[in-house]
Amino acid sequence: MCKRALQYPQVETPPPQPFLQSLKNTLNEILFADDPFRKIRNESKMSKKIELGLRHVFPILEWARGYNLDYLKSDVISGITIASLAIPQGISYAQLANLPPILGLYSSFVPPMVYAIMGSSRDLAVGTVAVASLLTAAMLGKEVSAVENPKLYLHLAFTATFFAGLMQTCLGLLRLGFLVEILSHAAIIGFMAGAATVVCLQQLKGLLGLSHFTHSTDVVSVLRSIFSQSHMWRWESGLLGCCFLFFLLTTKYISKKRPKLFWISAMAPLVSVIFGSLFVYFLHTQFHGIQIIGELKKGINPPSITHLVFTSPYVTLALKTGIITGILALAEGIAVGRSFAMYKNYNIDGNKEMIAFGMMNIFGSFSSCYLTTGNIQVFNFSLLGYN
Repeated sequence: MCKRALQYPQVETPPPQPFLQSLKNTLNEILFADDPFRKIRNESKMSKKIELGLRHVFPILEWARGYNLDYLKSDVISGITIASLAIPQGISYAQLANLPPILGLYSSFVPPMVYAIMGSSRDLAVGTVAVASLLTAAMLGKEVSAVENPKLYLHLAFTATFFAGLMQTCLGLLRLGFLVEILSHAAIIGFMAGAATVVCLQQLKGLLGLSHFTHSTDVVSVLRSIFSQSHMWRWESGLLGCCFLFFLLTTKYISKKRPKLFWISAMAPLVSVIFGSLFVYFLHTQFHGIQIIGELKKGINPPSITHLVFTSPYVTLALKTGIITGILALAEGIAVGRSFAMYKNYNIDGNKEMIAFGMMNIFGSFSSCYLTTGNIQVFNFSLLGYN
């Protein structure tokens, strides 16, 4: 082989860039790799720029143009199915957070409407979640008692939701959606499994009919609280709870065996609530050991913007609670949305999801809602329907 064949073309070394310019280019590559304003800048008409900007901020303007009656039919069926789970779940999770049960229903009304306008996932259902509810109760309960001072506790929950939404929105505006991709699948699975264990242990309070229970979420504290009050266990409450638990597990087994009957498992929680309510209503005088929620307020969400607490010393508690619960809720919500996208072969924008979650929690804090995010339980039910 001749020497000429081994010669390579000369490539000029690029001129050195100033440090600030190099830093700017690096940040642009990280934060704006999918520059959302590229299409807008290339347009000459101002009206077209405004249209593209609105379609980027509000994805509903993008997909609503192709909406038809077939989609509406599917959405109505999906809405009824999800509502059958969201109603009892919202009531239960609000109690986990030591909040009035009606807040669980309020939180299933305003946030989903905001997410429908601003969210990028086609399938994600949002609502209250177990982990955020438990953390809210644990962190706020350390300094403010939900029993002794329920009004302040309620207002702090709204304030923590506001700070969580503000933090989530700022992360999205700063284009930090790539941080979510760092979460490994193993970390998400472990997080969900740990949350499920804690939720199951916390539900023993209602299953055994206990009035006083620990605010801690670790296994040792919960088990100590349960067995130290063995003389307070109510057999009536335990028997009724086990019967409905058996019913729920049976319907889930049927739906797994016959995926086309997924609606049986989806409707089971609401059916349990209806039959449980009728049973307690007609036979409550014979079974005094069964606790009841009581009467729920009528009407839609009342405004709560004037109830936010920004005064010392409670603003620090609300800020800390909002940031911690907001990060965990954000991780769970985007993980569920990403799972839907992978399952149905489409992409979601992590930055848009952060902004959507943030705005729905900000508006939720103004309308008597507490922290909401994408729901892993609804995801499990939805997968049964897709199979």
